[in-house]
Amino acid sequence: MGMMKGYIRNLDRKRLMIMVIGNVFLGMGISIFKLSGLGNDPFSGMVMALADRVGMAYANFLIVLNVVLFVIEWITGRRFIGAGTFVNAILLGYIATFFHNTWLHLFGEPGLFWQRVIIVAIGVVVCSFGVSLYQTSDVGVAPYDSLSLIMRDRFPGITYFWHRMFTDALCALVCFLAGGIVGLGTLVSAFGLGPIIHFFDKHFTEKLLAKGRPNQVNNNRYVS
Repeated sequence: MGMMKGYIRNLDRKRLMIMVIGNVFLGMGISIFKLSGLGNDPFSGMVMALADRVGMAYANFLIVLNVVLFVIEWITGRRFIGAGTFVNAILLGYIATFFHNTWLHLFGEPGLFWQRVIIVAIGVVVCSFGVSLYQTSDVGVAPYDSLSLIMRDRFPGITYFWHRMFTDALCALVCFLAGGIVGLGTLVSAFGLGPIIHFFDKHFTEKLLAKGRPNQVNNNRYVS
């Protein structure tokens, strides 16, 4: 309890605000991918497919699954836990649902393939921007994101990239088996976000944080 109070006292409000904004953009990006009908990132796609299978709302099912993953994070990767862990785990599904319903109300579902491709492209940019803000703020890792970090620490002979590829590939397989959509959006999310996230890190987010204090939860410069 004392450690948690110390963490709260030392939490950089600027980083906290950037993390929250990042999750808003990330949820917006997930909603845009879903609107395209061409697949989401592997984890979100899996959650959507499983939620449909069991008859639960996506946001509610995401919280249930995140509780399970959080237990794993708490036991094996406690250093990755922070404010960002809880914001992402609890609110991301509702943010994505809100924006998806908004897009449907304003624009309806896209009817042409080229429209869907453009929507995927927009989703890539929005998601990448959100991930850059959320990750670089360095105030806690989402339960799913922590898995590949924990695996990297437990199996240091294998780079983070391959651990992340394994978890994403497993999610994509479960998504497919559960009747979800594995398509262009899934492939772009799995392989194409990295360079754009790096671009936003270098040219925007790191500059935005340049005057901020180092945070006590130093967990997100993790892709080495």
